[in-house]
Amino acid sequence: MKKLYFFFTLLLSAVLLPQAHADELATQKQAKQIWQLLDYVSVDYGKAVKDGQTVSQNEYKEMQEFAQSAELQLAELPDNAGKSDLLRKAAILRNNIAAKASASTVSDMAHGLASSLLVLYPVPMSPARLPDLQQGMRLYQSQCAACHGITGHADGPLASKLSPPPIALGDHERARERSVFALQQIITQGVKGTSMRSFSELTDDERWNIAFFASTLSYTDSDRQTGARLWSSRSDLRVAIPGLSKLSEVSESALGKVVNPENAKPILAYLRSTPEALNAQSAESLIIAKDKLRASLSALDGGDAPTASKLALSAYLDGFEPVEPALAAKNRPLFEDIEKNMGAFRNAITAGQKEEARAIEKKLQGLLTEGQSALGASNDPLSTYLGALTILLREGLEALLVVVAILAFLKKAERSDVLPYVHAGWVTALVAGGLTWGVATYLVELSGASREMTEGFSAIFASLVLLAVGVWMHQKSMAGRWQAYVKQKLSSALNRKSAMMLFLLSFITVYREVFETVLFYAALWTQDNGIYLLAGLGSGIVILAGVAWLLLRSSARLPISQFFLYSSALVGILAIVLMGKGIAALQKVGLLENTPMLIPRVDALGVYPSFQTIGAQVLVILIIVASLVYNRMSQRKAARQ
Repeated sequence: MKKLYFFFTLLLSAVLLPQAHADELATQKQAKQIWQLLDYVSVDYGKAVKDGQTVSQNEYKEMQEFAQSAELQLAELPDNAGKSDLLRKAAILRNNIAAKASASTVSDMAHGLASSLLVLYPVPMSPARLPDLQQGMRLYQSQCAACHGITGHADGPLASKLSPPPIALGDHERARERSVFALQQIITQGVKGTSMRSFSELTDDERWNIAFFASTLSYTDSDRQTGARLWSSRSDLRVAIPGLSKLSEVSESALGKVVNPENAKPILAYLRSTPEALNAQSAESLIIAKDKLRASLSALDGGDAPTASKLALSAYLDGFEPVEPALAAKNRPLFEDIEKNMGAFRNAITAGQKEEARAIEKKLQGLLTEGQSALGASNDPLSTYLGALTILLREGLEALLVVVAILAFLKKAERSDVLPYVHAGWVTALVAGGLTWGVATYLVELSGASREMTEGFSAIFASLVLLAVGVWMHQKSMAGRWQAYVKQKLSSALNRKSAMMLFLLSFITVYREVFETVLFYAALWTQDNGIYLLAGLGSGIVILAGVAWLLLRSSARLPISQFFLYSSALVGILAIVLMGKGIAALQKVGLLENTPMLIPRVDALGVYPSFQTIGAQVLVILIIVASLVYNRMSQRKAARQ
């Protein structure tokens, strides 16, 4: 049975998830390519056609090719309820270009189609962290200046030899139509038919750094100074660009339609040069959640239920999940309230309950606004210390109970030779947690779905192994069973495979909690509060060490049968708790259905108000009850014999 559980989990985590992730990345890459083509059409069509006449035959031919290519690539995207509408708009765009429609008409249509594309096929449109403009300048000078020129006026030493000539990044009339995201896509994908190659050998962060630096070349110091004054004094402008995502995707031309066009130029000049002026994490992510919720309702009203469900899930994964750890650390009741209502909203959307969904969405908008305020508030030393302490105690106690139960069992069994496997498991988990922090901070951005699936599958796996261990422990607690077990040579039962299973259980249980703790600590960490956070971490470690010592000391005094009885009960409870938490995590990413039921939510016990989580926990309880009955019956049978 253990092998079957392990194989099932391994199959899901090692085969299905990587393939799904690969498919998602491929779709995102294609969507970005289509977006880039449409962006080129919207920006450059005016250079090809004017007043219904062709100004540049080469440019016009290029616009036709880009529109046709975008249409063909749209047809290759995965099926989606809104895909037919995208294809219809793409055909209209192609026909308008063929008819040499006005530049404003074509530009608006291309922009509209590009926006609709990203609603149906969302892609990350901002860097994972604040861009480093100093590195961007160095990379620009080494990689780009030879063609585009040091100041971006297309006057580099190689510029005269290129056909078509390189883009003048310092030309403000052209630059005002292009977003930083558009520049990043050009750097990433290159431009077919030109000397602009792809710089895919650079990291994603490096390409974003170049894009941000390049976006500043059309602005002056005077623009930036004016922008700094406006940003500090005008709250309406701060609302227009709430975070890094909006700064990355908006062009000056588009921003000028939202705020006074005279202010759009200096504001972008300042923010693109000084992105740290933004509250980069909190506000923008929850604004994404708000926007996705509204878009989900609109799709449901339009009769597009699949898109509505996808947008509802995106509101959680792309908008709320990235700031979950930070919000949970600062205001856990608010975090739980938002998470609960996010699930209720998805259920209402799936069931087609428009009025219910509308009421929940309205409530969520208010809760998310509260979340923005909570995340924007500064951390005082005491709250940082207490937050770090409680996070470690909450996440660490669960793993501690499992590891201590295993260690106590092995000591009772006088199998000190197997202890190194368990110690190696939790030590390796701590090291892996440190590596996870490094990877998530410096190399890649872990998506919300990846985090939830990691937590979900690891919790389910640990629950299944604990269930098997608990049933076995209870069997040995029965009168006479332990003595018989010893006589049958303990070494034959605790062989190398069993020791490796204990290593894996120790690793998975501890890594799951370390993984979540790392996310919380990363969300809390700032240069100003680091010492208080570390103090909370240190205090938590001391307390957990004391709890472990007490548990091991008290378990050593228990008689063998009582020890196994209590240990099996503890392990069984933990199996129930972890099963509930694992199922709930998979529900968050849409891998499992979420059918609500009217019961209270108790996070500490893994109790969540859905039929799926409760059903899985009831199944574990039934297995435990069945094992108890079987052990009792086998004991009586042995006694009669």
